[in-house]
Amino acid sequence: MTQEYFNYINGKWQVSRAGRTFEDLNPANKTDIIGRFPRSDASDVDAAVQAARVHYPRWHRVPAPRRAEIMFRAAEIMVRRKDELARAMTREMGKVLQEASGDVQEAIDMTYYIAGEGRRLFGQTTPSELPDKFAMSVRVPIGVAAAITPWNFPLAIPTWKLIPALVAGNTVVFKPAEDTPLMAQRLVEILLEAGLPEGVLNLVQGIGEEAGVALVAHPDVKVVSFTGSSETGREVAKVCAEHYKKVALEMGGKNPIIVMDDADLDLALEGAVWGAFGTTGQRCTATSRLIVHRAVRREFTDRFVERAQQLRLGDGLLPTTDVGPLINEAQLRRVHSYTEIARQEGAKILTGGYIYTEGDCAKGLFYAPTIFAEVTPDMRIAQEEIFGPCPAIMEVGSLEEAIDVANSTTYGLSSAIYTRDVNKAFIALRELEAGITYVNSSTIGAEVHLPFGGVKHTGNGHREGSQTVLDVFTEWKTLYIDYSGRLQKAQIDVG
Repeated sequence: MTQEYFNYINGKWQVSRAGRTFEDLNPANKTDIIGRFPRSDASDVDAAVQAARVHYPRWHRVPAPRRAEIMFRAAEIMVRRKDELARAMTREMGKVLQEASGDVQEAIDMTYYIAGEGRRLFGQTTPSELPDKFAMSVRVPIGVAAAITPWNFPLAIPTWKLIPALVAGNTVVFKPAEDTPLMAQRLVEILLEAGLPEGVLNLVQGIGEEAGVALVAHPDVKVVSFTGSSETGREVAKVCAEHYKKVALEMGGKNPIIVMDDADLDLALEGAVWGAFGTTGQRCTATSRLIVHRAVRREFTDRFVERAQQLRLGDGLLPTTDVGPLINEAQLRRVHSYTEIARQEGAKILTGGYIYTEGDCAKGLFYAPTIFAEVTPDMRIAQEEIFGPCPAIMEVGSLEEAIDVANSTTYGLSSAIYTRDVNKAFIALRELEAGITYVNSSTIGAEVHLPFGGVKHTGNGHREGSQTVLDVFTEWKTLYIDYSGRLQKAQIDVG
């Protein structure tokens, strides 16, 4: 019998008000139904937001170190349940078990790290320009925060949003992706077990076009943190602008690895394979463009194709699997459509380019690792985010050309260069238009204590991770205390 799951609103687990549900399927085996979840609508969202609004005054008055201690206990629970959580994630989302374990570890790292901020949340003290006057700035919470998260990192990314929002003193309505509702349920359960009071965090499951849209537009939501596609993010930003909401967007990428003629090709190949095919290419930081110097292009391409053809597809719970499934039928069709676009544009398909149905993979949503060659910067496959295992190889003749090609898209999340020349490395660090740049490493590998995010159509200026994430979930408040006993008129008196 299929297990039923519920929303968590105002301290109670409950069905959707309309009684509708949706099924959560294992993408490696579509006959494996993980559970049935509430298909929430605007009425469920309103109940969750009202609960968060009611509980906000009490929660934001809890001292920040006490709020943070709950998060620390949550991290301890995740440590104890790491293997269990990783296996559940692989079954629900499809990524291989080792990667799922890394996702859980990232959630643990982020939760520990932000818990530490509960004893900091630093502001500034500064001398006043007037005598007998004290001046300082402090961070204050905003109110009800909406956290809208994607399916590709179903535990890590929610912790990037929920944990800093809660430590900062906001209450939260959490709307996870409909493809990974179970991992959201598990995270909420862990936070409740750690001692989070009722009503402070509310979970609303459902479809983005229904529950997500209602949450973004709700007038009592004061800040929205969204991770997803640039197209959806644009619509989120429009709604937030109409309602004067603070909004933080983390969106798409078309991330390049530059391979120079002096690169360590063994190292570059490792980085390219991991960046392009890790998580089946379903990362915003995935390597989707390989910009290779013509002096090494042939050798690099031949070896890269050989490595791609050796990758084993299958259920991520099996130790023999290198590449898991795509997340759903729509994404499988979308990825395959780009193979057809590549053919129409005149690119060459060196390997892959088809839906993989061999053996047990016939039960799932698998796509053969695919490599496009003879790609030019104006092609759609060089410009648009595919979100699948489909990197494009592009030939260049110099570092300057490589950087121009790398910067030629509307995205700017992650980037990398392989070179032994320190001068080339530093030029790339300066000139690549991206929020993240690696030297002699892949485009994947962000660490939680450093800012994460991008430029251009990848984001709207905010960053997740590090202390910078607190800028999303707090406002600055400046405080003046005048103990002179008389009215001082600032610049008027100074003049």
